[in-house]
Amino acid sequence: MKLTLWTYEGPPHVGAMRVATGMKGLHYVLHAPQGDTYADLLFTMIERRNHRPPVSYTSFQARDLGADTADLFKATAREAHARFKPQAMLVGASCTAELIQDDPGGLAEALDLPCPVIPLELPSYSRKENFGADETFHQLVRALVKPMPRTDEVTANLLGATGLGFRHRDDVTEVTRLLALMGIKVNVAAPMGASPADISRMGQAHFNVLLYPETGEGAARWLEKHCGQPWTKVVPIGVGATRDFIHEVAGLAGVSPQVDESGLRLPWWSASVDSTYLTGKRVFIFGDATHAMAAARIAATEIGFEVVGLGCYNREFARPMRAAAKAYGLEALITDDYLEVEQAIAAAAPEMILGTQMERHIGKRLGIPCAVISAPVHVQDFPARYSPQMGFEGANVIFDSWIHPLVMGLEEHLLTMFREDFEFHDEAGASHHGGKADLREINAAPAEVVKTAPETAQAVAPVEMPVATGEPVWTADAERELRKIPFFVRGKAKRNTEKYAVERGVMTISKDTLYEAKAHYAR
Repeated sequence: MKLTLWTYEGPPHVGAMRVATGMKGLHYVLHAPQGDTYADLLFTMIERRNHRPPVSYTSFQARDLGADTADLFKATAREAHARFKPQAMLVGASCTAELIQDDPGGLAEALDLPCPVIPLELPSYSRKENFGADETFHQLVRALVKPMPRTDEVTANLLGATGLGFRHRDDVTEVTRLLALMGIKVNVAAPMGASPADISRMGQAHFNVLLYPETGEGAARWLEKHCGQPWTKVVPIGVGATRDFIHEVAGLAGVSPQVDESGLRLPWWSASVDSTYLTGKRVFIFGDATHAMAAARIAATEIGFEVVGLGCYNREFARPMRAAAKAYGLEALITDDYLEVEQAIAAAAPEMILGTQMERHIGKRLGIPCAVISAPVHVQDFPARYSPQMGFEGANVIFDSWIHPLVMGLEEHLLTMFREDFEFHDEAGASHHGGKADLREINAAPAEVVKTAPETAQAVAPVEMPVATGEPVWTADAERELRKIPFFVRGKAKRNTEKYAVERGVMTISKDTLYEAKAHYAR
């Protein structure tokens, strides 16, 4: 573990909470110090849940360490069962309580509670949140599922959706609809929305649909081994992947792969007149492995972007991620350090970022538009509207979400044509990026507004003096020439020119220096 301002994943007990929070009739007793209840905010505030997670904390304090914290855990477990009367209970420890080694599983077993108690052993100092969710769901399935006769009609279980997941609620609905078009019913969708009683009858499905490998693959593998249920390997995010998924499911279920695609709009919209302006735009993709790899396929083959960076933060999926990146001629970025991600994005100088909430902040600092494709996410990525990522409707949603941050077609041409204009100059940003606009009086006289024009302001601005670090300065002519470079690559051109000048001891960058640097890097 390391101290950081931001983190892509929390500790594994947060993953366990994601499973418990999404379920019904389940309660989680967490041995944790006072202060570790911060996780409640993740669900009640960010996900807008109307009730707090089904978790009871021992909330021991420093003074309790000199007494018997084991008794405190047993008392909390008894009270939780008496109050909530769950169908099953999870017991475990947070990363801090793990150091005490009180063994919550053994303590709970000694209580002989009248419901199944599933102990969680989550190594907090070597694994993280997604592992915690995957292992928790795996242990629930292992404890509750038994082999049983199949349903008379073909059914499937949907695996992996959890609380605090990126669009999990709507993905479950969309995949359920997609399977219905093929004549397949959903037996159980778990863990989100399921109860322990529901999980106990998962063995009667004919096969499993793995929606999110990060949080459901452990359960899928156990069900295949012990209940003889095969599971899907294709995640239906994007048009091509959804069609591949349909054919995979048809093979498992013995049904026709023909479904109604009349509601699918992405292929035509991405090939329409205005949207052809997307072709060749350079994108950097980073997130959890499943969503990042799916995004790369959509970007490269369905929208026409050029993928210039690809990576993930969950190291468990490093091998498939490296294979996916290699297909685009890239080296995968596998890291959970957001500063490393920021450096890679700055070096690639993309026109757009597809990432997490972290990359949204990075994009703001670098002046690069960003669309969120993966957890971790903030409150605005739990929309009130129906907004799946999977299936054909998910493809439509993705198209809308990705083009919204971009400047496209006519507007980009106008920003380029009127780059010297006081109102439409490209440094003010696009019309839908209001945060970058220059503030001015609405009722100001035209003459007053003209005085604040960027060109006029720069013409009378004092010449910037070299700083103590020896950084080069730009002449007025060079700055005007720099502004002629399209805004989405201007930052990279500026950095390259300054690097070229420093390497050659040039302290004043002229127009000639700019073109010399351009010629140098073109080689």
